[in-house]
Amino acid sequence: MDATEVLDIISKGESSRVQFKERMPHIESMAQELVAFSNSEGGTIIFGVNDKTGNLNGLTFQEIASLNNNLTNIATNNVLPPVMFTTETVTVNGHNLVLVSISKGAEKPYKDRSGNIYMKVGSDKRKVTSNNEISRLLQSSRSIFADEIPVQGTNISHFDLNKFNKFVKKRYDKKLSDFDNSLEQILENLDLAKDGMLTLAGVLLFGEDCQKFRRLFTIQCVAVDSDDITCDKYSDIENSIEGTLDEVYNLTMGFINRNMRKIPENDDNGFNSHSMWEIPRRVFEEFVVNALIHRDYFINCSIKVFIFRNRVEIISPGSLPNSLNIDNVKNGISVFRNPVLHSVGKEILPYIGVGSGILRAYSLYPHIEIENCTESVEHFKVTIMRNVK
Repeated sequence: MDATEVLDIISKGESSRVQFKERMPHIESMAQELVAFSNSEGGTIIFGVNDKTGNLNGLTFQEIASLNNNLTNIATNNVLPPVMFTTETVTVNGHNLVLVSISKGAEKPYKDRSGNIYMKVGSDKRKVTSNNEISRLLQSSRSIFADEIPVQGTNISHFDLNKFNKFVKKRYDKKLSDFDNSLEQILENLDLAKDGMLTLAGVLLFGEDCQKFRRLFTIQCVAVDSDDITCDKYSDIENSIEGTLDEVYNLTMGFINRNMRKIPENDDNGFNSHSMWEIPRRVFEEFVVNALIHRDYFINCSIKVFIFRNRVEIISPGSLPNSLNIDNVKNGISVFRNPVLHSVGKEILPYIGVGSGILRAYSLYPHIEIENCTESVEHFKVTIMRNVK
């Protein structure tokens, strides 16, 4: 990085990805900073810059050597597991600044020697104490999966046997009674039950009264005759679409269907001519299924479908998993956040599960924007434009 680039970064001030320090702080404080960056999106600490004024106060040769040595010791001995970083010295207006780049961690959660977990919040950091947040950090390192966790209060009696029989017939081409194993053993083998309880996947795919156990795992649908959600006139609204994933999917597609304009399939406008959606139906199938299968189930929040005059937005709780970015997704690369839903869902939803869904949607209708929000309330938003000429 050259001096001009560094000055440009400094001129924009601190953020969740950039922090200024004049000199090395106390060991414990530095360890907490490394932990926070590693548990978040990574970032850069620039040494030799006053964090209050942005004024430069460069380091001497001896200070640079000491800084590198101390950082290595802290990252190795005061952070668990150890974190990786790189350093670079850049001379800016005669001041030697040290840029320390910390990667987004692959083995979350990272902790200091006291066992404390920190994450970045804007230009500051905060201690993580919530079990859900810790679970999400574990999920990002693929140490735990939300859909495999048993749901307290459930048992086999909450399982829809008729729905499961249809799944068994489709996947194995045989009846449940043809298996030698007990129902409990079959469910455990499929990760749909554990220790006598249904897992989250078991509840979402085959549970009776799913929302009794997971009230917010629904889809909220709103249509407005406006381009802005602040409009107080709803043309159609479904506050909470509930049920198993296939039921939620079908009801959501029904909501979209009744709010999509229909156009003739060909130039024949006769009485018997067939009509199609203004935007190919398959586009919505791909993104609604994607939201149900791949959302972050450690976040207690509903999926949102907003239909405006000029666009449709589908918002899923949780940003993309650690190793994915928008370019990866557009190129068909996928990482399965919920492996049981991915595996079993292929027989229940119109889902292939090879990472081709978003590629297929773009091939059918290119007027789509994707946003992966990693700040504050994490979400993955798909915007499908309407009225495109």
